[in-house]
Amino acid sequence: MAKSYEIEHPIKAFGWAARDTSGVLSPFNFSRRATGENDVQFKVLYCGICHSDLHMLKNEWDNSKYPIVPGHEIVGVVTEVGSKVEKVKVGDNVGVGVLVGSCRKCDSCTNDLEQYCPSHIGTYSTTYSDGTTTYGGYSDLMVANEHFVLRWPENLPMEAAPLLCAGITTYSPLRYFGIDKPGLNIGVVGLGGLGHMAVKFAKAFGCNVTVISTSFNKKDEAIKHLGANSFLISHDQEQMQGATSTLDGIIDTVSAEHPIAPLLNILKPHGKLVMVGAPPKPLELPVFPLLMGRKIIGGSIIGGMKETQEMLDFAAKHKITPEVEVVSMDYVNIAMERLSKSDVKYRFVLDVGKTLKVD
Repeated sequence: MAKSYEIEHPIKAFGWAARDTSGVLSPFNFSRRATGENDVQFKVLYCGICHSDLHMLKNEWDNSKYPIVPGHEIVGVVTEVGSKVEKVKVGDNVGVGVLVGSCRKCDSCTNDLEQYCPSHIGTYSTTYSDGTTTYGGYSDLMVANEHFVLRWPENLPMEAAPLLCAGITTYSPLRYFGIDKPGLNIGVVGLGGLGHMAVKFAKAFGCNVTVISTSFNKKDEAIKHLGANSFLISHDQEQMQGATSTLDGIIDTVSAEHPIAPLLNILKPHGKLVMVGAPPKPLELPVFPLLMGRKIIGGSIIGGMKETQEMLDFAAKHKITPEVEVVSMDYVNIAMERLSKSDVKYRFVLDVGKTLKVD
């Protein structure tokens, strides 16, 4: 018989968990493994709420393991380190993102691309190498292998936790596809949690940024607040026609069904359309515009550990932080409800350190 969540590991832990597809979160006593020689234990202070948390809570991707303690944008302070840990020490600020494990041997792992390892281990609702379930950052403490722990720059506010998912998800494709060069014209489709980070990073790289949205009332926000250079309404045919062949690259952050053809038309020849949103159903792919301009459609998820550290250091240097609404732990179910209606600008962050009350 399996041990109960509270005693399967030696360290007592407390968080908020969903027990079923209702997705409703409530207090949950469980346990963490002892800090091994290569492990870092830290007190969680802040944890971002990612849209994928909502999908997982309701098992919308058919891979959820209940009970679920979500959270993969986790920032805190180190309380204990294993004897072989070299990267951080007690008292350091650290972060853990989407990954807590990978095989460390395959081509992806040996090339610092752990996110593409066939046996990568997610921070929550997956099975760890010891056979137990992983639990995320809606909790009082974390234990993780130092390889998957990031050094959190001192001048970066801890509330910027969504950099660990939304940040790296947009930074990585800009870098990998070479659409991070000064003077390039870059489009960003959608101005939500991912989109606003794509705008900030592209601007910091020196690009000219065009925001492409279905909502006209986001124009002021895009240009005046986030510094975008121009704004297009995606369903305004005249505007989109006027922008034909003007963009070197596009980061598409939209997770709903939407037409691809208009986006391909506003790319220059050799332009790249990179998908980082995850629509639930296949999109229609018109091939003719790809042929006529030798254009590319690609995809990308997060980044490896080396690149994620690079992103954090870049964000600290350029003072790039996500726009967040910090909320208390007992507000989490209301936050999820608001998130499902897109009623947040642009990311919720849980103040775990001050508001998680241990049962």
